[in-house]
Amino acid sequence: MCAICGCDDHLEHVHADGTRHRHAHPHEAHHHEPHHHEHVELEARVLAKNDALAGENAAWLERHGVVALNLMGAPGCGKTSLLERTIRALEPGSLAVIEGDQATANDAERIRAAGAAVVQVNTGTGCHLDAVMVARALAELAPRPRSLVAIENVGNLVCPALFRLGEHRRVVVLSVAEGDDKPLKYPHMFRAADLVLVNKIDLLAHVDFDVERAIGNARAVNPGVQALRVSARSGEGLEAWYRWLRLEGLRDRAERRFEDPGHAARIER
Repeated sequence: MCAICGCDDHLEHVHADGTRHRHAHPHEAHHHEPHHHEHVELEARVLAKNDALAGENAAWLERHGVVALNLMGAPGCGKTSLLERTIRALEPGSLAVIEGDQATANDAERIRAAGAAVVQVNTGTGCHLDAVMVARALAELAPRPRSLVAIENVGNLVCPALFRLGEHRRVVVLSVAEGDDKPLKYPHMFRAADLVLVNKIDLLAHVDFDVERAIGNARAVNPGVQALRVSARSGEGLEAWYRWLRLEGLRDRAERRFEDPGHAARIER
């Protein structure tokens, strides 16, 4: 078991042809060290090792002219539905996907049916993707230059925020069915975000959710975060999401790295 998040130390990898095998999780050994300071030191080593591997992923993406987006959020928030709509809206072949789930290839099948190349990574009892999983998936996915890779992380508002993958941007999807206090209850996730998508706004008439309060709570923990209101089901607000992708350079970027996202249109300020 992982000393940081409690996940298993092996993951199941599902290839495009449906074959499966398991890899060792890249966390350090010595999971049962008895003292608190040893646990803290182990956590620091695990995160440092992951960050080093994430740096290698970032360098790989640079060499290949590919941009990666880490898409995070709770189970059922609408990440896969958002990707399905996005795949169909963008130029064919411009978006490929790494799907992270504990089990099944259900989401990968949906992504493939929408028209994108996809690699499914099943983590078993693992609660997040990490840099080595993404490295293997990128090698298999082989995204084309000047394209975008969306990494749909395991549904979880805790551990994915801790593990860098080599991504250029982090997007958190928050559905109106979850509660507008989620940014305060899970501050590390929202502090890590570049963009918050408030999804399922087509349900606002049926739930007790204050969009302004949710965005305000996100900015209470991350003052610079951008926010968009969208519905992956109805399509409302998605043009602003597609524009964010293009203006950020996530779709059309070649060599340059982007550091300042400040000019995206129709972003909540």
